[in-house]
Amino acid sequence: MATEEIFESLKPLTPGQVEMIKAFKNKNYEIIGLFGPTGSGKSLFSVAYSIDAVIKGECSRFILSRPIIDIVTGKELTAADIGSLYYDIALSYLKDILTGFIDWSIIKKLLDEGKIVVADTHYLRGRTFDNSIIFLDDAQSIPTDSAVEIMMRIGRNSRFIVAGDPVFQKPMSGTDGASLLREILLGEETAKVIDLGLKDIVRPGARRGIRLLLEIRMRRRPLSTVEKQVIDSARIHAPDADIITVVEFVDEKKTYNITSENVPDALIIVKEGHLGRIIGRGGERIEAVEADTGLKLRAVELKLDFKPLIRAIHPVSWVFKHIVDVDFAGPDLAVKVESDAFGAFVGQKGFHVKFLDSVMRKLLMVGVKAVEVEAKPRRRK
Repeated sequence: MATEEIFESLKPLTPGQVEMIKAFKNKNYEIIGLFGPTGSGKSLFSVAYSIDAVIKGECSRFILSRPIIDIVTGKELTAADIGSLYYDIALSYLKDILTGFIDWSIIKKLLDEGKIVVADTHYLRGRTFDNSIIFLDDAQSIPTDSAVEIMMRIGRNSRFIVAGDPVFQKPMSGTDGASLLREILLGEETAKVIDLGLKDIVRPGARRGIRLLLEIRMRRRPLSTVEKQVIDSARIHAPDADIITVVEFVDEKKTYNITSENVPDALIIVKEGHLGRIIGRGGERIEAVEADTGLKLRAVELKLDFKPLIRAIHPVSWVFKHIVDVDFAGPDLAVKVESDAFGAFVGQKGFHVKFLDSVMRKLLMVGVKAVEVEAKPRRRK
């Protein structure tokens, strides 16, 4: 394959990947932020574009900066910690991305000539990168001050690309670098922020991995006394149902004045294929749990389609028919709702969305935002 074809050879498979290509080709953007789940092409498209630019002479250097994390301890490792192994790991990451797209001997030559540079995120202070493309990958794994420090290294005639996952791979506590950089870049005139979602995942196995990550996160969440009571009762009345977690939100209903009969007091989240086991053939199992706990309950299967989850707790029963899409956008779930139902979805004073947001933060540690879209014309029956 000719070297100049590396970026042009990439064929976008999703709307988000189309948007990425447009952003890279638009020279008005000095900074490009790519935020979304693993397997959506953030690293591949960024690296391919950057190496292409070096080979074509559009820039003099490609600066790759990527944190290296010990997956056992969660500690970020530096070149001072592990020496030359740091750069070996970084180059292995580069080789994994480019295998099948370009001969490694070409990359090795660019490395030897100093046209591709691996930079430790901890040792950038005082440096300035002119006529370069700086790519910060896995931004969710670095401290927020380090993320800002890297932005300050951008020199003349340079572009900065940052990629990160502010939902599935971010630290469990505190603000991560990806979320902070995304928030900062949204207000920059010469920056382009692209939010990639579940629909943009193309890598085989990535969707399964993300579903398992969500399941692990739910199983690990601390349970209140009431939530434990629901699980204990469910294990008695539905012993063959694989219950992932229970989230109770009676206080949230009071806070946001949710009085609709459509809204339960708690949700039981079960493994896919186990909904019938928790409910029972005639609803007798979940009714027995309701009798034990005094709560109005509803059960939902864990899937990567979040519409049923939103439908299960939204105060307006018919509004789900007007939900066009539910997918991640940055650190939040973005619910696209047709304009003719947008008011009902949001609710007075925004209480419906605030209620959904509070429940989802309790369940998944992600927020919810509503996005109004044009209503599609419907054919008459």
